[in-house]
Amino acid sequence: MPDPWYSPQWFTPTVLKNYTWENPQYLWGLLVIPLILLVRWMVKYYLNQKLPVALVKSDLKSSPLHFLRFVPDLILSLMLALMVVALARPQHTNEKVEQRTEGIDIMIALDISQSMQIEDFKPNRLQAAKDVARDFINGRKQDRIGLVVFSGDAFSLAPLTTDYDLLKNYLNDINFEMIESRGTAIGSALAVVTNRMRESEAKSKVGILISDGDNTAGNIDPITSAELAAAYGIKLYTIVVGKEGLVPFGKDFFGRPQMVENTVDESTMRKIAEIGTGKFFRVTDNEALVSVFKRIDQYEKAEIKENRFKDTSDFYFIYLRWAIVLFLLWLLLKSSFLSNVLQD
Repeated sequence: MPDPWYSPQWFTPTVLKNYTWENPQYLWGLLVIPLILLVRWMVKYYLNQKLPVALVKSDLKSSPLHFLRFVPDLILSLMLALMVVALARPQHTNEKVEQRTEGIDIMIALDISQSMQIEDFKPNRLQAAKDVARDFINGRKQDRIGLVVFSGDAFSLAPLTTDYDLLKNYLNDINFEMIESRGTAIGSALAVVTNRMRESEAKSKVGILISDGDNTAGNIDPITSAELAAAYGIKLYTIVVGKEGLVPFGKDFFGRPQMVENTVDESTMRKIAEIGTGKFFRVTDNEALVSVFKRIDQYEKAEIKENRFKDTSDFYFIYLRWAIVLFLLWLLLKSSFLSNVLQD
């Protein structure tokens, strides 16, 4: 419960420092008050009637009571200062901000075929993809994200969720032994992505497909799967990882890197991105893969709508009441015998 208006707490530095002011320009008036008093004293000094009186120096005695003649002017100056403060409208404002966003649904489909063990990325293609996917998840807010893994077959590892810690735990557990059948079933992976998102009511639905090769397994054509995904309003980003030519793949008997020939056919992945109205990316090292995910993160930002509510409390009336009290006191002193006593 706030203090009553007559409480001296309203004049403590802590209270005054915490105010916001509706009309702060009026506070400059506090500097004018001393000038007003100076002019008032000069007028009284030069215009008041004076009588020549001869006194010996021994009769001139100083007394603290002489300073009482300044009391009316002091009260007047305090009253004016309080009027200035009241005009400046001291306030306390509590601002509340409500943010809401229509989250994006994102499915990440990650290739875990044996070729993802190739070490042209550090430490290998799969681990590099897992690392950037983890950073991507860390950068999202209020978006539902799911995981699909595929090699010769595909399955949903994590449904769409905002439990990012759970997603990162799933990412940590991804390995090459999760699917027994070999190959790269890109069409099947897209079909699982579509199945997970077909009932989504999100404003934006996004699929991110990461692979290093051609579709060599599964019983669904990738182009057909892409067209089905597009029919459900899913935007598709495709990322091909890996270099062409000789690349390191494991070590020989003597611990030296083994080199294998690697070829990449980009045409299918490009076509998938085109059908899904997304973008195709080709990356050949860790830095490029990080850069691609940063770009996708910027492309797919949910619009944040912000509502601000201000609860403002005025306190000018407190200082106005004090000013009225001091004004009445000043009138009392000016209109009574006290004024003459104080002047003399």
